[in-house]
Amino acid sequence: MTTMTEASVREFKMPDVGEGLTEAEILKWYVQPGDTVTDGQVVCEVETAKAAVELPIPYDGVVRDLHFPEGTTVDVGTPIIAVDVSGGAAPAEVPAQAPAETAASAASAASAETAEEKKPEGSGRQPVLVGYGVATSSTRRRPRKGPEAVVSPASTAIQTELNGHGGTAPAAETAEKPRPLAKPPVRKLAKDLGVDLASVVPSGPDGIITREDVHAAVASTQAPEAPVEAPSAPAVAPAPVPTYDSARETRIPVKGVRKMTAQAMVGSAFTAPHVTEFVTVDVTRTMKLVEELKQDKEFAGLRVNPLLLIAKALLVAIKRNPDINASWDEAAQEIVLKHYVNLGIAAATPRGLIVPNIKDAQAKTLPQLAESLGELVSTAREGKTSPAAMQGGTVTITNVGVFGVDTGTPILNPGESAILAVGAIKLQPWVHKGKVKPRQVTTLALSFDHRLVDGELGSKVLADVASILEQPKRLISWA
Repeated sequence: MTTMTEASVREFKMPDVGEGLTEAEILKWYVQPGDTVTDGQVVCEVETAKAAVELPIPYDGVVRDLHFPEGTTVDVGTPIIAVDVSGGAAPAEVPAQAPAETAASAASAASAETAEEKKPEGSGRQPVLVGYGVATSSTRRRPRKGPEAVVSPASTAIQTELNGHGGTAPAAETAEKPRPLAKPPVRKLAKDLGVDLASVVPSGPDGIITREDVHAAVASTQAPEAPVEAPSAPAVAPAPVPTYDSARETRIPVKGVRKMTAQAMVGSAFTAPHVTEFVTVDVTRTMKLVEELKQDKEFAGLRVNPLLLIAKALLVAIKRNPDINASWDEAAQEIVLKHYVNLGIAAATPRGLIVPNIKDAQAKTLPQLAESLGELVSTAREGKTSPAAMQGGTVTITNVGVFGVDTGTPILNPGESAILAVGAIKLQPWVHKGKVKPRQVTTLALSFDHRLVDGELGSKVLADVASILEQPKRLISWA
């Protein structure tokens, strides 16, 4: 049997393609065992909780093994493909023992290739996409439905060597109690309250301990004992077990972008106190300006639509009321004012709702903003939005009008202070210059975090946006 030597084999690990992501699903393999690959060649497409990303290989060589089939969710840092870089003949099979990987040259940032650095034994350094850092995670995932992912013997041998064990781990180590699952703010809360997380009963998904669980643990230790003679509370009837008709129902696993969106929206709705205000406005002049800009040579080849002027109106309103562009730091109990605007645009995609943002939108001219909006929408529709494009947003616009909806009460994007919903623009009877005339009318809704935005500030921002859309010439005097 031919074996792979330490100098010839490279194990490419699942990188952290975002900030702090712990796992990714392999959507599609573009190579098979025996295929020749080159440095920078895309070998697979994976989906994280934020976006679908193509992974390039940082080696030249021959594919020896794909450790996981398509549809498998893999932890960050786990080897997913083995490549023989020696240029020799293909081995018959992967050996039971494989050496730890050595250094591989880093690829250029321009092509966004992954790279691994030579590291000392046991350092656990993970390959990453250029521009994204590695976040070490101790998260243990619950068992998943579907085909069980089997790590190849080569992967097992490498992990054994990296752990510093030549054989079976000592009994004391294998019997180590798992670390309780909790997010950093919850761990800090438990530490401040003197609560041992190991003693807390988790109620969150996948056994995650929540803030409420910590407070419940404190309350249970402080609650006085009930008098012996106190009558017991009447027994509560158990909740009925829900029934399902599998013949007439379809179950869709919640994962990837949809799972992240669901968790983020629940966290936002029950963390930030939302307030929503509404205004109905005549946008007839704005619609006329849109048609004029479409004929302007400066906007040739650019996407010009009402959303462009609405985005510019919001940016001007933020410039006039900068305190709206902020976030709430719960740990430090501080309001963080942002001197830049990363303007988020909510986009519905086949993989679910995503909110990429335009970096430093406040510094862009109207043609530059039109170009950025066009690129953002096209990239989102193609499913190529990068995780970096969805991070760091400060304020968001969601255009529910494209679905014929008049308005809504949007939920804040986590970490942001405000979100503007734009309703459908319709021809309606409107009092204009003392007479009832048909005018183009829409309804705007602004939701904001009432911890840092009071009613006066929120109202000023919404009123400014409405005033600009009613009289777009104000863009010139207010910008």
